[in-house]
Amino acid sequence: MTEDAAAQPYLRLGLIGWPLGHSLSPRLHAAALTAAGLQGEYCLYPVPPLPEGSAALADRLEDLRQGRLDGLNVTIPHKQAVLSALDELSPAAHAIGAANTLFARRGRLLGHNTDALGFLADLARLGFTGQNALVLGAGGSARAVGYALLGAGWQVIVTARRLEQAQALASALGSSSTALCVEPFEPAALTQPFSLIINTTPVGMFPNVAASPWPDGVPFPIGAAVYDLVYNPAETALVRSARAAGLSAATGLGMLVEQAALAFELWTGQVISRAPLWQAIGVEVQTI
Repeated sequence: MTEDAAAQPYLRLGLIGWPLGHSLSPRLHAAALTAAGLQGEYCLYPVPPLPEGSAALADRLEDLRQGRLDGLNVTIPHKQAVLSALDELSPAAHAIGAANTLFARRGRLLGHNTDALGFLADLARLGFTGQNALVLGAGGSARAVGYALLGAGWQVIVTARRLEQAQALASALGSSSTALCVEPFEPAALTQPFSLIINTTPVGMFPNVAASPWPDGVPFPIGAAVYDLVYNPAETALVRSARAAGLSAATGLGMLVEQAALAFELWTGQVISRAPLWQAIGVEVQTI
């Protein structure tokens, strides 16, 4: 071992959530560590949903607070559950009501949300531009997407099968009705002229790969781009049908890469190229 390597801290990073068997995060962050020339590891910490997982969640957060871990990502179902245990939230995490990136400073636990910026960065990479967007779903991912779009000056319509959930999202984001509207999940709302349609629901995710959040028989708005946050499978039923209709469409794999890179930057202070992260998951670059 060289003197420089011996002097470097060994970073202990990881992911808490449930289930984690198909997570790509260890591959992404192993590539990030290599690209940054850092020593470390990224481990999976399966934590069952609460209340069953309460003790395990508390243990992992205490490991972070005491310096036994250097950084944690958080995924479903704990992005909101961790909030009450944190000492400080970034503005984005506070507004979205969810944290996906945690670290400690002087014994205080800090929570950030890199999903929103990761989403916007991937839209820019894909060249998806416009002024008005339709968001399918009203869960935690929809909050991150809505927050990102509103901050970037988009007009946003949120629609969900549970209208009350969409209304709660609008209330949480605190937007005026001129920027964020809620409409019932009906063809009249879906077929308006949109620049971008974003699926934030898990519909179509492996293993239910034949399912689509877009209703059968309802045409896509002409000229809209489609962004499906689901990235497993590599081409979802929604993306496939949008492309068959002549639309540009992409999955959320790029958002996954971007949010991982942004989390790594928060933990280490190092900005890394996205190319090795794409290569680590077997993709040179996702095309539309």
